[in-house]
Amino acid sequence: MKQGLSLRVSQHLALTPQLQQSIRLLQLSTLELSQEVDQMLDDNPFLERSSEEAAREEFGLSQADAPVPAQELEADAYSANNAPASTDTRAETSNSDAPAEFASEAANEGASEPEDFTWDGDGSADLRPDDGEWGGDAAPRKNNIESDETDATELARNQESLQQHLHQQALLLRLCAEDQAALAFLIESLNDDGYLEDTLESLAQGLAGTDEAQVEPLLHHFRVALALLHTLEPAGVGARHLAECLRLQLQPLASAASAANTFNSERHAVVQAALRICQQPMELLARRDIKRLALACGEVEAQIRAAIALIGRLEPKPGRRFVQVERNIVVPDVLVKVVGRGAQLRIQVLLNADVMPRLRVHDIYANALRQHKGASSQALQQRLQEARWFIKNIQQRFDTILRVSNAIVERQKNFFIHGELAMRPLVLREIADELGLHESTISRVTTAKYMATPYGTFELKYFFGSGLGTQTGGNASSTAVRALIKQFVAAENCKKPLSDHQLSEMLKEQGIECARRTVAKYREALRIAPTNLRKAL
Repeated sequence: MKQGLSLRVSQHLALTPQLQQSIRLLQLSTLELSQEVDQMLDDNPFLERSSEEAAREEFGLSQADAPVPAQELEADAYSANNAPASTDTRAETSNSDAPAEFASEAANEGASEPEDFTWDGDGSADLRPDDGEWGGDAAPRKNNIESDETDATELARNQESLQQHLHQQALLLRLCAEDQAALAFLIESLNDDGYLEDTLESLAQGLAGTDEAQVEPLLHHFRVALALLHTLEPAGVGARHLAECLRLQLQPLASAASAANTFNSERHAVVQAALRICQQPMELLARRDIKRLALACGEVEAQIRAAIALIGRLEPKPGRRFVQVERNIVVPDVLVKVVGRGAQLRIQVLLNADVMPRLRVHDIYANALRQHKGASSQALQQRLQEARWFIKNIQQRFDTILRVSNAIVERQKNFFIHGELAMRPLVLREIADELGLHESTISRVTTAKYMATPYGTFELKYFFGSGLGTQTGGNASSTAVRALIKQFVAAENCKKPLSDHQLSEMLKEQGIECARRTVAKYREALRIAPTNLRKAL
């Protein structure tokens, strides 16, 4: 075995902690970013939130000064002059997965900022080179109770929950303490839809624990409480399955039809037929198998059709209207506004001030650390640098989101003017090539980030879609094709609904080549029922 020395030159990529944090912050949603900021504020003493007044003093802004839109895009002339303002090169490369980009970031790390460096994220002044505050001039949203426009979050807090609604009704019942407690326990065991998912036996055994003698008494009280729960509003609450939920809503209708002064035999017969349908497998009802249901229930097909129409007017999820609205609230990261008309029409793109944290380095602690430098202050110097990195990375996050949003709006400008029918095909690679970023960076930016538009709030990924060939040799966006299918179905004859083949032929008449299987895939994505389920009875 011969020993020797050799010299070899190689390149390798090293992700610094700052780059790793920048990548992680970029892919976080608004809620996750807020949690990350709260965690950093708890862990790092050099980081603090800045009030609006302190931010204005920091930037020297008067009360009359207001943030200006980050960029205005002309709807009729999108040229290279309207491209986003130049930003820090490291803001582009640090969030990319390409080795060359990370190598560039590592090479430039620690370099001084260019003199003309500005960040247009919130439309404020230039970022100060010292330990200044970021995002401070973003005015927080204030809820005015007396105003006509009420915040959705405030409405959600004031909304009555299903449990509260049922507990109020339970107070009006004259029950013994055991039955009252059992009823309250069942109410708290309901899911968001108003169903009781656990069996009474499992609930009783869970409460009794190791005392088997208590299971039977608890089970008795639960049976009494369940019968009382089924009498409360909304009708159908406390059901164990869909069939029972429908029966609980039909039984009052049957009693009302029987007790009416002028007995309506036809109405009574329809309700009874609906009750018999609920005793059959729910698959038959879901498929609207009229013949098998008529045979199983011993009714004529006309009666079964009327009963199915009655069942269709019932509520399969009694707790639906009590679900907290706050769970469905989506806070947009980017706001898009269309102002003006005709030649004066403009599209404004700006960041949502409510999602931008106002952070700054704690001046008192930072100045104290500068005056007492020594070997023992190395750990504190590291925490101070982490605070600066965190502010810088959040700044880069919103800067990248804004740049990508501007590029999307520029490519999809017709959508913001004419709606989803005017959507054009777009892939991540196009935006990545335009901005000089890696495709994975665009994927991170467009995931769990939302844009508020005149047509609703959409995830940034909504504006990307594949293209379908047209007879003219061009491409049509899959989003526009889905919108066209939805429009065709909305205008169809309910007695003769359109089949997937007919929808495919109608798209061909519009010059769009779309196979029947593709139409079926888009229809299912739109949650549109097949032809046999859309047909009116």
